Amino acid sequence: MNWNTEKKIGENICRLRERAGMTQELVAVKMQINGCDITRSAIAKIEVGQRHLYPDEIVLLKTILDATYDEIFSL
Repeated sequence: MNWNTEKKIGENICRLRERAGMTQELVAVKMQINGCDITRSAIAKIEVGQRHLYPDEIVLLKTILDATYDEIFSL
């Protein structure tokens, strides 16, 4: 993916997280509980487009944030 695409996806995740009323720390903890080894700082980097997302992270974020794939990947 190019940087602009990753930045937009990160912005979407940030917006969805805020819509769900969650902090980055809470999202990281919920992902860790579900077997995904991720930190709050990794969530922050994803939200600004500085870190790639892995498929298992995308699936968990969709569930945790009660979002659709369209909402995550909307450009």
